[in-house]
Amino acid sequence: MREIKVSRINVSKQTIKERKDFVAEETSIHIFLNKVHYGTILCSPEQLEEMVVGHLLSQGLLKSTDEIDELVLKNDGKCLVKLRSGIDAENRISTSQRVARLVVSSCGSPDYWPLSEVIDSLEITQMYITPTVEAEIISQSVRKLNTIAEQFRKTGGVHVAALYSMDGKLAALAEDVGRHNAVDKVIGAGVTGNVEFKNFFLALSGRLTGDIVLKAARMRIPVIASLAAAISSGLEAAQLTGVTLIGFIRGKRMNVYTYPERITLSSQKL
Repeated sequence: MREIKVSRINVSKQTIKERKDFVAEETSIHIFLNKVHYGTILCSPEQLEEMVVGHLLSQGLLKSTDEIDELVLKNDGKCLVKLRSGIDAENRISTSQRVARLVVSSCGSPDYWPLSEVIDSLEITQMYITPTVEAEIISQSVRKLNTIAEQFRKTGGVHVAALYSMDGKLAALAEDVGRHNAVDKVIGAGVTGNVEFKNFFLALSGRLTGDIVLKAARMRIPVIASLAAAISSGLEAAQLTGVTLIGFIRGKRMNVYTYPERITLSSQKL
């Protein structure tokens, strides 16, 4: 966050007051795998190592963190990831994405769909319905996001993502100017904390799109819950991968778009 001076105009009172405020910051990280440029990510300048690890895992460039021999963040914005001997970085990059890309904070769905073909090529298998989670826990956890997210409270200019256990315990939290980056960061934080993703759900503030769902599905996260809406690509990806997708969490209400069998009311499934 950066503190700046702003002119606050009140149209109703016809007043102008000088005050201090906070804005979210953005930086660029240039990721290299074995000296091969993979891509550049525009992001918030915190939890950068977690974001890089989470991104490489959730995009399928890494099978596990065991494949990383060394990760170095340099002052010039370069992130040098040295992979274990015998891993062909160029092949991993070409398989994941045909060209090195710019990942902007505003984000956008990739143009290599239809989703069914992408999921088949990534060999993402459907997840089992278990475990289940109570709707009240989902509701409380998502509603807490804007309270526990400091940058969001102060700037209103970032997205929030969190990992919760099925009994509502917070395991990891991340904020970023990009919703994809926030998810990558929280995945990276989860890996660092040895989270067993199949027993956790992802809570976030952003829209539920196909690429967000695929990130969770790759990590075997069975439930995604958001304050925001789902779009058609998110619904399709969730249906194909076995992810329970929940959106529009407002007060005590929520929309469960796919696999409601995982969500319970007390001891009863929906």
